[in-house]
Amino acid sequence: MKPSARKNSSSKFPRTRDLPFVFINMAMTADGKTASANRAISTFGSKRDHDHLYELRATADAVMCGARTIDLNPVQLGSGGRKYEQLRVKNGLAPFSLRVIVSGSGSINPRAEIFKHRFSPILIITTERAGPRKLKVLRKLADDVFIGGNSEVDFRSVLVWLKSKWKVNRLLCEGGGELNDALFRAKVVNELHLTLCPKILGGRNAATIADGLGVRHLADATKLKLQSAKRHGDEIFLRFVVRPDHRIWRA
Repeated sequence: MKPSARKNSSSKFPRTRDLPFVFINMAMTADGKTASANRAISTFGSKRDHDHLYELRATADAVMCGARTIDLNPVQLGSGGRKYEQLRVKNGLAPFSLRVIVSGSGSINPRAEIFKHRFSPILIITTERAGPRKLKVLRKLADDVFIGGNSEVDFRSVLVWLKSKWKVNRLLCEGGGELNDALFRAKVVNELHLTLCPKILGGRNAATIADGLGVRHLADATKLKLQSAKRHGDEIFLRFVVRPDHRIWRA
């Protein structure tokens, strides 16, 4: 039985215990691209980078990505196999994470690969812009639909809902760039994992780790602190934490 869509009812300033820990994982080329301009190339990391992705998923209650990522790539947001399912159980988690798709307009390809694999609940986040017709389709595709805003997604209310209803304590976001940008602007990101890959894609319109609206002033840029840098072959695995003054106020 699929619960009905629910609207935003959170307070303006959620408390720390009301929000999950949000971390982003992305791989980018040496020129800062996450895909080619025509989106034909979106995977270029090594096997170690792919293993790193599954290792991070094994620490998350839910994995989130944008609708365009779902539409353009044959992704399932799965565990990565029995090895990582066992690692999840060892970490005190269910064998599979919840899967969260974000689309402010409610436009999602119903024939996308993810909907062919029902090993764990699929949650869809949208806004009032979706309208009744699209919402009807989304409710058939997902195990739950949350209307998190009028015209733009209110990620603070989304996170409160994910934690209160679905018990999400750790939320991993895997892009794309517009979703990441919105999360940074909402000041809800705690940590960024970034793999720097030894390739150049070029292209002024090629995707980056944070596309979308961005900020207009340098003072508004999200400030990070480097926690670790590890080299594996020609790749560098970076872990940053978002400085406290660039996260949402939580009392």
